Amino acid sequence: MKGPLPEDVLHRWFGYRTFRPGQKEIITHVLDGRDVLAVIATGGGKSLCYQIPALIREGIGIVISPLIALMKDQVDCLAESGIPAAFLNSTQDIRDRRSIEESIIDGSLRILYVSPERLVQPSFIEFLMSVQVSLFAIDEAHCISQWGHEFRPEYRQLSIIRKTFTDVPIIALTATATPSVRSDIINELSLRDPKVIVGSFNRENLLYRIEKKEDGEQQLVRFLQSHQNESGIVYCFSKRQVTDLAKLLQKNHFSALPYHADLPKTVRHETQDRFLRDEVRIIVATVAFGMGINKPDVRFVVHYDLPKNLEHYYQETGRAGRDGDPAECLLLYSRADFRKIEYLIEQMADGTERMVSIRKLHEMVGYCESRACRRAVLLTYFGESWDHPGCGNCDSCLLGRKTLDGRENLSVIVACMDELRDDYGVSYLADIISGTADERVTARGHDTLVCFGSGRQHRRGLWVYWIRELISCGYLSRYGSRYPVVRKNPRTKKALAGEIPVRIGEPEFQSALPGEPDEDQYSPAENNLYEILRDVRRSIADDLDIPAFRVFPNRTLREMAKTRPGCLEDLRNVYGVGERRLMQYGRLFIKAINEYSDHEVANGRIL
Repeated sequence: MKGPLPEDVLHRWFGYRTFRPGQKEIITHVLDGRDVLAVIATGGGKSLCYQIPALIREGIGIVISPLIALMKDQVDCLAESGIPAAFLNSTQDIRDRRSIEESIIDGSLRILYVSPERLVQPSFIEFLMSVQVSLFAIDEAHCISQWGHEFRPEYRQLSIIRKTFTDVPIIALTATATPSVRSDIINELSLRDPKVIVGSFNRENLLYRIEKKEDGEQQLVRFLQSHQNESGIVYCFSKRQVTDLAKLLQKNHFSALPYHADLPKTVRHETQDRFLRDEVRIIVATVAFGMGINKPDVRFVVHYDLPKNLEHYYQETGRAGRDGDPAECLLLYSRADFRKIEYLIEQMADGTERMVSIRKLHEMVGYCESRACRRAVLLTYFGESWDHPGCGNCDSCLLGRKTLDGRENLSVIVACMDELRDDYGVSYLADIISGTADERVTARGHDTLVCFGSGRQHRRGLWVYWIRELISCGYLSRYGSRYPVVRKNPRTKKALAGEIPVRIGEPEFQSALPGEPDEDQYSPAENNLYEILRDVRRSIADDLDIPAFRVFPNRTLREMAKTRPGCLEDLRNVYGVGERRLMQYGRLFIKAINEYSDHEVANGRIL
């Protein structure tokens, strides 16, 4: 293609002399007219991958972006570089929109940002057909996948692009897409033989740390005192929490402002601009803040509440340290946050969305409760292999948390998978290995297999933990979105052959995570058993695809943990246990209670 070289455009308009990894390859394919799916970590320079081709190819580049704030920030940055760009959205009056359309027609505008809703309007499609379009760039492309973390139905309508503009290249970009989401993006956009380029998800300069949330406000204040006069973001779950925490930080003499969707647009824009200009150091925000914010010197990101999924967590932590200098990411975690999010998810009307959200929430919890290297768990989740014993830059590695050799456990699990000959999920494998003969197992005759009960010396919950930990650390893989199953991968064979070490986190029995506000009134043993019973309940609920509280309410589990019924007759006297539930679920809870009691005896604890 005729025109300036990408390197010349990079230097002239953006002031850079070299491309970051993957950028040149992506740009070259787009310039050649090929469709591209680019997965690049936050801070990896996604925008240049479509901005440079738009400045080289003939016509105007159309960028589909999900947020008005993101459009504004991108256009402002381009304007500062002298690049003619604009956006069309609901904040503009008819005069502004006509002026922009005239600039498109006369060729003076090179890049236009629009929302997916505007793009698919018939009148706008007709307008674009009357001009020359150089490319379509779909930012935050994971929004098109119902297996992603931010599914937006309007993104599905973007398939009209390929149907209408058959010869215009499409580049889909995202920072967070698992392999199944990547496949969904390609299919839904009807990309033609796309070049799929996945960059590394490893942000070496970021320190990942998780603390149990015990006195969250004081923990936050202490953390910020160690980051005096540095820029950072504190993410909260609710708008009320944002307001309260911002006031708390101001009282403690921190330069902090709140940011959430209910604030007037002018206030949000002013807050964002003040943060970019370093007039305010700390933004306390909901997830509404941060997309497209190009501030390179954010030195810390704090998650005051549990994120809903690992995609959100990775994307938000990725806003720290974009200049490559060290930055710290702190997450304050408690089971109370998990239960709060779980309850809200269970109110969703759409069954598929509810199911995906619950699964992703559990994966988020698995990351928090894993004893393994945080970086290894994150990279494995996004499909990137990690064969190092540790990263040296997360709390697990720095604190020298206890790990164990998981090769023997892996061998038991793989032997079970081989004998089953078909794919099953985590819960079912744990049932077989622990010797839990429920209706599904006996109906399939799997209680007669050699592997049935091969790991009965350990409770079922431990096998669930070990299977999930081996998946998190990349020794096994989870496939599928609707009903995920466990499978072997190339690292499984290497691990079993002794070619690579199998180090997984050691489970932490003695410290129950803080959860309900009144949890201090219970003994550590009661809290531990309560969490184990919650896992049993969750497993049952997952299998039946029902909300967990429909199995037994929290009060029932609390009473079980306190009274420890040893048989079905004892369980019948516990609050909330009716005859039908007793027959349906009772044996599983009795088994868990007795196994935990046996565990305490074996470890020399008095019941």
